[in-house]
Amino acid sequence: MSTSDTSRAGLAARLRALHVPGRPLILPNVWDAASARVVAEAGFPAVATGSAPVAASLGHPDGEVMPPADMLAAVARVVRAVGVPVTADMERGYGLGPARFTERLAATGAVGCNLEDTDPRTGRLVDAGEQAGFLAAVRAADPDLVINARTDVLVRARTPARERTAEAARRVRLYLEAGADCVYPFGPLDEETTHTLVTAAGGRPVNVLARPGGPATSRLAELGVARISYGHQLHTAALRHLADLVATVRDGGSPFAG
Repeated sequence: MSTSDTSRAGLAARLRALHVPGRPLILPNVWDAASARVVAEAGFPAVATGSAPVAASLGHPDGEVMPPADMLAAVARVVRAVGVPVTADMERGYGLGPARFTERLAATGAVGCNLEDTDPRTGRLVDAGEQAGFLAAVRAADPDLVINARTDVLVRARTPARERTAEAARRVRLYLEAGADCVYPFGPLDEETTHTLVTAAGGRPVNVLARPGGPATSRLAELGVARISYGHQLHTAALRHLADLVATVRDGGSPFAG
C-alpha cells in the first residue's frame, strides 16, 4: 500500500490495510496534538484518539457529555498535527445521525472511527439490531470511513460469562455484516474469550484492549487479533507521573532528579 496518497480515500485505504489478523496494528491512544505527535514520531503508522482522555483533557467526563463540536475540534487538531491516518473514538456518534455524523467527521480529516453500542443517555446496551442498522447507515453515508464497531456486552450485560460471550459473538457477526471493518469486543478478555470472538469474526479484523496482566502482544497476534488499543490507560499513567512530579515540587524537591 503506497504511503504517498494523502487524499482522504488514500489515508482510509492505508488505515484499512493495516488491520491484518495475526499482525496487529498497535494504537497507543492519544488525547491532543502533542500526544499525537509523540506517537507518530515514534513510528506508529496510524494514530487513534480515545474518548475518555480527550474528554478529560477538555474538562469533561466521558460519555458524550461534551458538545460534539468540542470533540470534533479536538480530533481536527490531532489530524493537523500528524501525517498518518487518524481514527477517532466517537462513542455513539453524539446524536448527530449517520449523514450528519459522517459529514462532520470527514471535515476533521479523520478517516476512521470507533462506534459503540452503549447508549450514553442511559448507560445501557443498545439493541443489537438497532446498532447494526445504525452502522449500516454510517457505512452507506461514507463508504471510505474505516469503522471499528465496539460492543460493550462483556462489561454491560448482567448475565453469566458464557452468555455474555455468546452475545458478544453474535454482535461481532452482526456488526461485520452491517459493514464494519473491524469489531471491538471491549473489556478484559482472557485467551479463551479472545479465541472465541476472533473465530466468530471469521477472519475479519478484531480489536482488543491491552491491559495489565492480559495476554502479551505476541500472544494476541498468535490468537489472530488485528488491532490492539490502549484506551484511557496511557493518559492515566501520564497524569499519575505528572502528579508525582508536582508533589516533588510541592515538597521542595527537584522534578529533574534522575
